[in-house]
Amino acid sequence: MTTAISIVGTHDIDPTRFRQSLGHYASGLTVVTTLIDNELIGFTCQSFYSVSTEPPLISICVKASSFSLPKIRQAKRFAVNILSAEQAAVSDIFAQRGADKWQGIDWTPSPSNCPIISGSLHWLDCELYAEHAAGDHLIVIGKVTAMNERPTGAKRPLLYYRGQYRQLSDKGLVV
Repeated sequence: MTTAISIVGTHDIDPTRFRQSLGHYASGLTVVTTLIDNELIGFTCQSFYSVSTEPPLISICVKASSFSLPKIRQAKRFAVNILSAEQAAVSDIFAQRGADKWQGIDWTPSPSNCPIISGSLHWLDCELYAEHAAGDHLIVIGKVTAMNERPTGAKRPLLYYRGQYRQLSDKGLVV
């Protein structure tokens, strides 16, 4: 038995519906950070993934008009803080534009002096490796130069699914 599938052409894709469709893919959340000229920089990033193990490469997607992107280029380095289930408020803070995001945020410097946010599930220190234009975003590739070696004590990642924060329970996704 076959079922008819409704197909929408690319010229008919509404940006809001497109975001809603992509919301059906659960993802982790990160905060990407750097420090340049004593200025702390950070933003919430949902689009993060591994690229290669040899060399160790990761990727983040950044809006081309981002305030943070020129700062990352200037610093030539950044850290990826993988958020724990307890850090939804941290994700919200770093998703804002123009706010004093660092007020009340406890952090320590990574080996390359990028901010590592306390309580993060894991962190990766990266050198800027490459950039690729992709629509209204840039795919930024980082070469991992250091990462935490011991678990932080946090047990579960902060997840985002269908426009809401979610958490894993011992039995799976908590909806």
